[in-house]
Amino acid sequence: MTTTMRAVEIRSPGGPDVLALTERPVPTPGFGQVLIRIAHAGVNRPDALQRAGAYNPPPGASDLPGLEASGHVAAIGDGVTGLAEGDAVCALLPGGGYADYAVTPAAHCLKVPRGMGLREAACLPETFFTVWSNVFMRGGLRGGETFLVHGGTSGIGTTAIQLARHFGARVFTTAGSDEKCRACEALGADRAINYRTEDFVDVMAAEGRADLILDMVGGDYIPRNIKALADDGRLVQIAFLQGPKVTLNLAPLMVRRLTMTGSTLRPQSDVAKARIAHALAREVWPLLEAGRIAPVMDQAFDLGQAAQAHARMESSAHIGKISLTVADS
Repeated sequence: MTTTMRAVEIRSPGGPDVLALTERPVPTPGFGQVLIRIAHAGVNRPDALQRAGAYNPPPGASDLPGLEASGHVAAIGDGVTGLAEGDAVCALLPGGGYADYAVTPAAHCLKVPRGMGLREAACLPETFFTVWSNVFMRGGLRGGETFLVHGGTSGIGTTAIQLARHFGARVFTTAGSDEKCRACEALGADRAINYRTEDFVDVMAAEGRADLILDMVGGDYIPRNIKALADDGRLVQIAFLQGPKVTLNLAPLMVRRLTMTGSTLRPQSDVAKARIAHALAREVWPLLEAGRIAPVMDQAFDLGQAAQAHARMESSAHIGKISLTVADS
């Protein structure tokens, strides 16, 4: 096996143009880890935040962007069971996905669902780990409840709509155009709200309000989310595209028994991520293999076009997941 690989590095904090192809040594898997020969890598908002200098890798993680990928196991570290060289996998990564090879804990790998291509599989881990852990494990969504997810045509949104619908929730979402709203409803949303022409607070008041809201916007959406929650409702915050600071009246939390919580995936322990992977293998992978849910794919770019991929993501013109093609699959 070669000792060097292509990789996309962040030359300095900044816009998409700071992403550049370089050459790096192929990493070596440690105890409990596997080395993946990458075929495709998913592109996500945390990658752009890292590129801008606002989301540093955790200690010991690669400085290269890329939190999910698919490919084949190229080497196995000590202590790994259940995987063999050559296995087709998709994996949650601590970083380093924008490269020919990356290492990750074996427990964060999942077999590529039967019948699914490697490009689609590369776009499962970051999104499905995030949605499952926040909507179902942390948020406790149950069948019959009313669920609102903001950003319905993002990777998170398209995944949350499908999973919430499958498990019996009434699903509402917001999006920035009538075209995007139609795409959300085609995925199973009961109602998509064009936030440029409607107020989601008013819509949810008319619909009985939400038992659970998944939000990645933050800013002035936070007090509006509280108004849109039903009594005993839960707000789960996973990002702050409009900023984390806001003046907030907390009295409704007590009077209406509301819960505010949130999480980020990358800093969580390897054990916590392994638990999520196990739950996905049990609860969600059968649905993917049966074709009952699927990742919504937007545009694919070559590895050397990572800057263009980031520009498209930050334009918010995409519907679903953007990917990088690293090798022929």
